[in-house]
Order: sequence, then structure tokens, then C-alpha cells
Amino acid sequence: MELFEQIRREYEHGTGTIQGVAKKLRLASQEPCVPQSYRWGQEGQVDWYEAYADIGEEREKAYVFCMRSMASGGAFHCAFPHASQQAFLEAHERAFAYFGGVFETLRYDNLTLAVKKILRGHQREETTRFMAFRSHWGFESEFCTPGEGHEKGGVEGEGGYFRRNHLVPVPQLGSWEELDAWLRECSRKDEQRIIGERTETVGAGMIREREHLRALQEGFDLAAIHYPKVNASRCVRVLTNFYSTPLPVGLEVQVQVHSAYVEIWHQGECVARHERCFQRQQKVLNLEHYLDVLTKKPGAFAGSTALEQWRAQGHWPTSFDRFWEALQQRRGKQPGTRAMIDVLLLGRQYGYPLLKEAVEKALDLSCFDVEAVRLLLATERSGKREPAEAVEVGALRAYDRPQPTTQNYDQLLASCSWNGVIQ
Repeated sequence: MELFEQIRREYEHGTGTIQGVAKKLRLASQEPCVPQSYRWGQEGQVDWYEAYADIGEEREKAYVFCMRSMASGGAFHCAFPHASQQAFLEAHERAFAYFGGVFETLRYDNLTLAVKKILRGHQREETTRFMAFRSHWGFESEFCTPGEGHEKGGVEGEGGYFRRNHLVPVPQLGSWEELDAWLRECSRKDEQRIIGERTETVGAGMIREREHLRALQEGFDLAAIHYPKVNASRCVRVLTNFYSTPLPVGLEVQVQVHSAYVEIWHQGECVARHERCFQRQQKVLNLEHYLDVLTKKPGAFAGSTALEQWRAQGHWPTSFDRFWEALQQRRGKQPGTRAMIDVLLLGRQYGYPLLKEAVEKALDLSCFDVEAVRLLLATERSGKREPAEAVEVGALRAYDRPQPTTQNYDQLLASCSWNGVIQ
């Protein structure tokens, strides 16, 4: 409104005249584009764009990766909660599997996940991780001029088309895995369309192009590796967060950071796996990792952060609270808590879904004892026995025998008495 008032004060011309001048200036600033043609398998374009999805009961921001074939017009979309380098590389491998091969060249903007430093012209200093990934898969990389996103206009137009046709209104899914499956289904539906003046569908072009792509091979090791030590809280620090482990304090472990989860390894064995946290200075804890410590310190159980997180995540059913309360009433507060910890330790052997069922059965039977829960678990694991097959009694009559008699013994006693044995 302020700009309008300024124009009205400084210019005496009519509205139509001003609009005409503005139109000429706008047209003069537009650069003409040169139509491009692409060979099969020659080039794919890569980009990120943001969208929203209702995951469970929360509205989440999704970072959607898109790779588009410039020859066939086919495109692959997948979503992540965070645009990390692991997600970036993992999305490439998913896209390669979707297209059935690898393009000769992939074109990007100057995203920091791939570019460490912008040099003169189109030269770039790539990140070490991206160079290793590109060398493994054998494709060339090209980067747009800074601020000139139209140089990869194919994938940018694809992102806008996909968002308008599939992400409005906001999709509602139960998990990130369901969102990914839904995005793949939408990508498959788009294969049925015909783009512009082409004579075949996108899907038909993708089938033809598959023969010209570089063959797929064994995947690249996508995980970032760290070697932290277990601290006094039985956690290891990974980037800006802490993850619990069942290992002793001071032990050095290997941590593999993936796009969606974190694994802790020791002596060739995965000892813990957590969902990856993208916040800062957070503790991601598993109550099971502290049970052996809590058997010696039962007073720390009720207020433990790990228990609080289990409650928030839905891993602690109300039946556990009822059973715990019953144990405390029968044995006392501390002995009852220690008994509840012993019950939870059974989950390591039998699994927590079975433990939940056993605790609920014990409550129904009013059996508030650790050994009762153990017996119910063992019975459940052994399985229910099949009832014995009924046998026709008539078939056994051939084996009938008369009842025994004691008369013969009476005769023996009489004989012994006559011989003077029994007086």
C-alpha cells in the first residue's frame, strides 16, 4: 500500500500506463531458455524440497528427496525427518533401485551435503564422503551456478507438480515407513501420465531407459562410524546426543549412525539400537540397559529417566503398575520394587510382549509372585498341548481279564498251618 501511494504521488500517469511499463520491464528481465534433449540414461537431476505430513497425531515437517530422469521424465520421491548426509546417500541408493540402474551424470545445486567449497566456474571441492559414494557407484556430478536453480529446472518442476497433486491436502499416515510407501505408490501412479508432446507414458520410457543405465551393484556402507566411550550414565555420546548401552563404564565401542537409527557395536555384536534423535543434548534411554544396576539400587527405579521415557513411548503398560503395586503391598516398598525388577529381567529371555501377557494373567489369577510369572511364561513358550485322541473302548474288550481272587492265598495259609509253620 505504501508503494502504491508513493507511485501515485510521484507519477501523474494512469494505472494502465504504469502497468504497461512494469510489464515491459518484467519481460526484459526474463532470460530465454533453450530446449534440451537427453539420451537414455544420460542425466538425472536431484533436489530436496519440504512438505508436511501428519505422522500419527503430530504434524511433521518432511524433507523429501527427489531424483528425476531427464530422458524418461520418471521421478522417485522419499521422505526423511531430517536432511542428513546419511539420508542423502541412502535416498540415492533407493532411487537407483527404483530406476533399475545408475545415470551417467547427476546434477545438483550447491548443497553442503555434497559440496565442501565452491571454486571457479562449475568446479567444486566435494565432501570426502560424497566423493567416496560417487566413486563407488561410478557416476559423474555436475553442479548449478549459485543462484541459478533453473539449470536443474526438470527436478524443480517435478517437485512442484508432485506437491500440488499428492501432498495437498496434508497426507495422514501412521509412521514414516507408511509415508515412504505412500510416496512410492504416488510415484508409480505418475508413471501413467504423458508429459507434454511425448507419445509414450513415463513408465514406458523408464522401461526403455533401464537398458541404458549402469548396472546396480552391492550397496555403499552408508553409516557414519564413531568410537566413543561409555560414560558414568551408561551412555555414549553421538554427535550432540547421548544413547544408552548395557556395557560397562569406560569401555570403547563402535557406533554406526544411519539415517533413521543408531547402532552400538562391541566385539562384532550389535548390543543396542536406538531411533536416531535430531534434537540437541538429549538422552535416548532404554530401561532394559539399567535393570542389572537397578537390582542393586532399587530405590532409583521409580524416578529413573529411562522408566519415564518407556512410559512416554507406550512401552510400560498399566498392568505393570498394578503388578508392581501388588508386590509392594505384599513384600514392602523396596523388596517389592526389587521383585518387579526381577519380573522385568524375564523380558530379556522371553520378550516383552509375552511378559505383558503373563503379567496380565498373573493379575487375573491373583498370583503376585515372580515365580508365578516365570511359570506362565514357560508354559506359554512351550505351547499348548494337543488333547489326547479318544479311543473306542469296545476295541479293548479282547484284552479283558477277570478280577484277581485271594482264595488261593487262603489255601496256602491252611497248608502252612497244617505243617506247623503257623501255630
